[in-house]
Amino acid sequence: MKRGLIVAKIKPGSEQEVAQLFEESDRSELPRLAGVRHRSLFVLDDVYVHYVETDDDFAEAVDAVREHPLFKEISARLDAFITPYDPETWRSPKDAQAREFYSWDPPE
Repeated sequence: MKRGLIVAKIKPGSEQEVAQLFEESDRSELPRLAGVRHRSLFVLDDVYVHYVETDDDFAEAVDAVREHPLFKEISARLDAFITPYDPETWRSPKDAQAREFYSWDPPE
């Protein structure tokens, strides 16, 4: 299983609306198409953190569905609430993905 983390800005107070949009999307075929196994959304002040576990590489999973109508729909609906963390460098969803630089698992 692979993990991915998206970091962006969230309109303060819009957590319920964003959660509702993902709840609707997660009932569609989109998570299955992208290989999503788990999703958690976090907020700290105006920072939005979106944690995802996927079957395959997270960036590849996003790229695989980026042109799908359901992905485009949720992306458009989220535009009212979620904006790029750094708008000057944002060009695609890949630019919002945090880079993992340390990971630890307990020995089995």
